[in-house]
Amino acid sequence: MEISVEQTSELGRKMTVTLAESVVVEKMAPRLQELTRTARVDGFRRGKVPLTVIKKMFGSKVRDEVISDLIQSSYFDALKEKELNPAGYPHIDVTDNTANFSYTADFEIYPIVSLDNVDHFAISKQEASVEESDVDAMLVKLQTQRKTWKPVKRAAKKHDRVTINFSGISEGENFTNGTSEGHDVEIGEGQMIPGFEDHLKGVKPGDSKTFTIDFPVDYPHEKLAGKPAEFTIEVTEVQGSVLPDIDEEFIKSYGTEDGTIESFRQDIKENMTRELKAKLAGNVRQSLLSALYDKVNVTLPKSLIDAEIEELLKPYRDMAKKNNIDINMLNLTREQFEEQAQKRVTLNLVVGEIIHQHNMVADEAQVRARVEEMAQSYDSPAQVIEWYYKDDNRLTDVKQAVMDEQVVNWLLAKATVTTENVDFDAVMNNA
Repeated sequence: MEISVEQTSELGRKMTVTLAESVVVEKMAPRLQELTRTARVDGFRRGKVPLTVIKKMFGSKVRDEVISDLIQSSYFDALKEKELNPAGYPHIDVTDNTANFSYTADFEIYPIVSLDNVDHFAISKQEASVEESDVDAMLVKLQTQRKTWKPVKRAAKKHDRVTINFSGISEGENFTNGTSEGHDVEIGEGQMIPGFEDHLKGVKPGDSKTFTIDFPVDYPHEKLAGKPAEFTIEVTEVQGSVLPDIDEEFIKSYGTEDGTIESFRQDIKENMTRELKAKLAGNVRQSLLSALYDKVNVTLPKSLIDAEIEELLKPYRDMAKKNNIDINMLNLTREQFEEQAQKRVTLNLVVGEIIHQHNMVADEAQVRARVEEMAQSYDSPAQVIEWYYKDDNRLTDVKQAVMDEQVVNWLLAKATVTTENVDFDAVMNNA
């Protein structure tokens, strides 16, 4: 096997691999011989087909199969011999003649990642705790999640639910296919385009009104994006919310077995504390990675960026498919995701280099502690722990999270950290 490598760009490589014709012939021989025993050919009994006939009928197909197999096996052997680490799949061009068989593989290699600048950066770290007032607010939130509705005759206000029939016209064209009937809108929840719900405040059952608002410029339907629209509504019902009592039945439905408010509050506080801890850790991680991104300069393979953009687009494709929407109607472009993809690829490469240079492995004690912590959210923690440890594959995500935490701690040791005391809501409601 002869191998030559040409540098086509900073990361681009063109590798040519040449194999002697004798190698192809040698690989073809047993396959052709096997076909003399198994092939069905008119005029011959099975197992009695001459090799010359087999070569004439199946030689071209067998050669293509052999060449495909040789490319796959020799490609990785050639990469290993030349110590090349490709990023993404290659583009293969084949040259096949009677003297020899060769192919060229065009690909990008992973860049060399330097950690020289990964030092001496500053971040702000939040500190917070769960107070009794936060538990009070969570109790109201839990009640709100189970609210019921009761018709009222007063004017509608924020958080009321208004049932309407409505139609919309933009540039002289009705875009609601006539009138949409029986539409429930909870005022203040952002179910409708900005400004629509404001016009529902103060309405009463039987009211009708017409108003004009603009569609957002980034509205998914291009024909309506940024355009003014005239809406006409008819109010059929206004309902106010009714919160359930926090009684024994309500408390037990959330898993607090003794049904007392004291135990319920304690359970809520413990859950909120776990969520707060995770959110604070996530914020520190994000601050560290943002600071890290500003410190490094890595030439990125286009193939990795393309793959990351596809990954970022996947939720939108899934959503469009689920809702039977043409993905093109969302007006998504590569440019919208390129910056985010570049940041994610860069950080993945740098974090990978940190792990490699420092021979980091997931600490088993930390893995165990992470599993036990997660298990506390379930009714039978011991069974959850056992489930994880019955199959190493189930621990993969946990080990990755622990490894991620070790990288964060390594970065944290290099950072200048200032502390900011904030309240629970400031942490949890910060996207």
